[in-house]
Amino acid sequence: MEEIIMTYEEKMQKSYENLLGEYTTIRAGRANPHILDRIQVDYYGSPTPIQQVGNISVPEARMIVIQPWDASVLKDLEKALLMSDLGLTPTNDGKCIRLVFPELTEERRKELVKDVKKKGEAAKVAVRNIRRDAIDAIKKKGKEDGISEDEVKSYEDDVQKLTDKFVEKIDGAVEDKSKEILTV
Repeated sequence: MEEIIMTYEEKMQKSYENLLGEYTTIRAGRANPHILDRIQVDYYGSPTPIQQVGNISVPEARMIVIQPWDASVLKDLEKALLMSDLGLTPTNDGKCIRLVFPELTEERRKELVKDVKKKGEAAKVAVRNIRRDAIDAIKKKGKEDGISEDEVKSYEDDVQKLTDKFVEKIDGAVEDKSKEILTV
């Protein structure tokens, strides 16, 4: 039973980590190099993450500079950034590419907070689905092994406590990201 609970705890942890990963790609008016994590550049015919074709730095709070190690990749890099869903226009000076983040409007901040809450809710639903699967697995194992109903109920309570812990963590992440976005 302990194994079952640990397996499902790992799944809940992955859901939580996935949410945090999604939050790093939401731009909050500040330059965050992680928004580039999912963007691939056509580098000599193969899709390559931007981090592997150049140096990424944040010289100012609202600017990211990408300096490719190979100047011939500049055009492809610019094209990949334009085709991405970042909503930013790259500036190419022949040596590096600059991404300047505009100041977010109040309306845009509220939209981003709604998106953050929606993703948080989806993560909570995922955790609750994992709880349901865990309880089903515990009941099945209990019947197979002839474990008493009281013990099975005790394990179900452990799963519920785990679920509550992860829902709380998710709520905390939603709160933190919302504050970050609303901070001007």
